[in-house]
Amino acid sequence: MSVAENSLESVTVKKVILKIVPILMLAYFIAFIDRVNIGFAAAEMNADLGLSTAIYGLGAGVFFVGYFLFEIPSNAALHRFGARVWIARIMITWGIISACSALIQGEKSFFLIRFLLGVAEAGFFPGIIYYLSTWLPTRHRAKILGIFYLAIPLAIVFGSVISSPLLLLDGMLSLRGWQWLFIVEAAPAVIIGAYIFLRMVDKPEDATWLTQEEKQYISQTLAEEMRCTVTVEKRNGLSVMMKDRRVLYLSGIYFCMNFAGVGLVMFLPLIVSGFDPSHKFSGVIAAVPYAVVACLLPFIGRLSDRFSHNRHLHCIIAALMVFVGLTLATTTSNPIIMLTFISIAAIGIYAFALPFWAYSSGFFSGAYAAVAIAAVNSVGNLSGFLSPYAMGILKDSTNSFNAALICIAFGPLISAALFVIFKRKKKQDDGISIGAKISMHY
Repeated sequence: MSVAENSLESVTVKKVILKIVPILMLAYFIAFIDRVNIGFAAAEMNADLGLSTAIYGLGAGVFFVGYFLFEIPSNAALHRFGARVWIARIMITWGIISACSALIQGEKSFFLIRFLLGVAEAGFFPGIIYYLSTWLPTRHRAKILGIFYLAIPLAIVFGSVISSPLLLLDGMLSLRGWQWLFIVEAAPAVIIGAYIFLRMVDKPEDATWLTQEEKQYISQTLAEEMRCTVTVEKRNGLSVMMKDRRVLYLSGIYFCMNFAGVGLVMFLPLIVSGFDPSHKFSGVIAAVPYAVVACLLPFIGRLSDRFSHNRHLHCIIAALMVFVGLTLATTTSNPIIMLTFISIAAIGIYAFALPFWAYSSGFFSGAYAAVAIAAVNSVGNLSGFLSPYAMGILKDSTNSFNAALICIAFGPLISAALFVIFKRKKKQDDGISIGAKISMHY
């Protein structure tokens, strides 16, 4: 690549990052607050409504059933209607439904609201991944995902810190503190959704802030990458899941890893509430592991980009970190030591996510990419239903979170094993493909 081409690439990528990444990061920041604020409301809400830990876990997980069922249709709609319209629709509807969480009166309404929230948010994350893939070359995506993924730990830290003041609004206008938490934290989703509808553009060709030369660079670079990936005609979601081995393996890998990620984020506020019986500082304590993650995430993204040919190895090491961290957390009753081990697990969860999505998105192109990525994400997120429910049952039956933490720790261990198998299968398939091409010349 010449000096001029390097300069063009650098300028173009910086423009794209500055224009689209901040608003996407803010959107996902808000999405994750709305997704996990149930954990911060849990102690007070469960007491008010008479919900057991198992019922809370089931309700928290029902979100992912709605998410799973509507993920692929939502991404097909995104490809049809465009990112601007569809991402705005997702945000506005989930904001409204999240606010309706304040109306929960018992088990049935709890399950219904959580299911509808999953339906509303379905397609958001893979839609963002697909959207980024239409703007940026593969080699820059892990770095961008590193910036973008900062929204998750920052959302947990921010949500943890503001949960206590919102819960202190208890009694204002005859509403409980947990009801105020849902209402206040839902409003930004509607506002940002409207902003995206008015200001976002669907593709580089529509961007008035890019020069013609910069638009051409993006289109040519992405077209070249598309020729190097497997291009498949549009298929429905069932066909994707049944016929594409890559999607099956990647879905299984993400399912097992997400088993730990969702379980930890949904139950950490309840776990640390044992350190603080008054619950006044539980939110701040729960923020500690994710504050550590937020500090390290940009460096993880750069490391993934620098050694992009070994992203599978990054994922395997990160998964093993989660297993070790969660397992060791059960061996101590000291709050500081336990939080240290949980922080190691949290680092592993996000150190896995960055190279995983950069690695996965490089396998697919065109319209098929949106469906394939949605399939991987939706199946992976289905573990978000099983994990909180399993943790709730184990907590109720043992009166301790140790068995629950051990249970979710095995997810990343299996994920690492599946990644090793997938990499070996891919290497074998690549060898067969090369051999077939050589034989055609003789």
